[in-house]
Amino acid sequence: MTDTPVSNVLLVTVDSLRTDAIEPYGGEYETPTLSAVADRGTVFENAFAHGNWTPMSFPSILASRPAFADTGRIGVDGATTLAERLHDAGIATGGFNAANGFLTEHWGYDDGFDDFDAFVGGGGDGRAGEFVAAHPTWGAWLQLLTSPFRRAGSILRGGSDEQPFTDASRMLDVERGATSFVEETDEPFFLWVHYMDAHTPYVPAPRYLREISDRRVGKVRMLVAHVRTGLGWSVGDRTLADLRTLYQGAVRQIDASLDRLLSSLDDAGVGDDTAVVVAGDHGEEFMDHGHLSHYPKLYDELIHVPLVVDLPGVESGRVADHVGLDSIPPTICDLLGVDPADDWTGRSLVPTIRDGVAPRADPVVSVAVRGEDVTQQPIPRRLDEGDLLVSARERDWVYIRNTVTDVEELYDRRADPEQRTDLLADGDAVDSETPAARAHDRLCDAVRDHVATLEAVDPDDEGVGIDDDIETRLEALGYR
Repeated sequence: MTDTPVSNVLLVTVDSLRTDAIEPYGGEYETPTLSAVADRGTVFENAFAHGNWTPMSFPSILASRPAFADTGRIGVDGATTLAERLHDAGIATGGFNAANGFLTEHWGYDDGFDDFDAFVGGGGDGRAGEFVAAHPTWGAWLQLLTSPFRRAGSILRGGSDEQPFTDASRMLDVERGATSFVEETDEPFFLWVHYMDAHTPYVPAPRYLREISDRRVGKVRMLVAHVRTGLGWSVGDRTLADLRTLYQGAVRQIDASLDRLLSSLDDAGVGDDTAVVVAGDHGEEFMDHGHLSHYPKLYDELIHVPLVVDLPGVESGRVADHVGLDSIPPTICDLLGVDPADDWTGRSLVPTIRDGVAPRADPVVSVAVRGEDVTQQPIPRRLDEGDLLVSARERDWVYIRNTVTDVEELYDRRADPEQRTDLLADGDAVDSETPAARAHDRLCDAVRDHVATLEAVDPDDEGVGIDDDIETRLEALGYR
């Protein structure tokens, strides 16, 4: 453990956040709050998620464990969670998830939290909020069509249009829960918040679209974009651009919410004593490899994610070495003076942040489970519900293997950052002692070791059935 000048840690996770969507990673759109956090903190340029979907990625983020490694199914049952470790050490814990049905108590994510709310079910807007929670695409229509009237009414009442009129993403519920936790909790504390605004369907308040776009994106065009994707119609360049604008507006909405959340820390007098960790749980695809959203693939648009750590009293910097999101729990424990769990796979990044020590060089392994077709739903909830895809990554190389068909791919991230040229397509890369051949052997070994670990797990059936509210929310997000 390392001596640190903080008493508290705020962990902010953002669903479906691409690296190129925010300024610290060269994004073209302004994200002033995230930029300020990055300017004060440490930006990990090559941070990788351990899965393409929330249930594949989050066991590493909140329990430093690979998905499926303990029970053969999604969730963190059977693992020692970060919140449990901190709670047992006497640290107050609060967790607020903006209605992602895969991050609820059903999957064990409430374990160790003194105050936990997943906001699954109706919202604070009464019956309208309940409808929007279950039908977020309809929420997009309502948001866009009625916003002028809502804005006019708010201005006449002496208010502003700073916040969306309907909490379609449960962002405001998360803010209120987190702010109340900070106000009512004595130090030290650990607070986790999870934003869903950047997840499909993208429903930002119109004001954030105006802030990020210098071209007027008409309401009809936005609605058409939602309808075309919702019905599975083909997506042309114009519709794709409109979807990306909606997505960026949603990211800007998150940025504004984070600003209010950080201000609440200052208002409570704990801002200077609180470390802030920001991470995406996975990325988002905009036809990078032929699809939208985040279907079971392991290319960089889904696995390369933001990771920024703002540690008060430490100079800002950037780290080019590769790291995995399983480093988050041991890093937060290190910051709060708590020993990590023995079975955690990650290692603390505090020595890297504070002293420039290189992080562990082991490849970062990620997984996806694919059914008969890449777009098949539902998301597999057990390891044995489809083909297991496993990738291993370093800063310069990506290796991907379908463990059922034995199809493998290798990419040079420096020369081919979008993973367009598979170096194994003609077999030459592994036929000689080249950097690609050495990378192949090294990463292939990491994948084999990971697969052997998962194959040793005996899947259980506990917790398979889930309640109606969670199922409704998952269906609203496109997961049946």
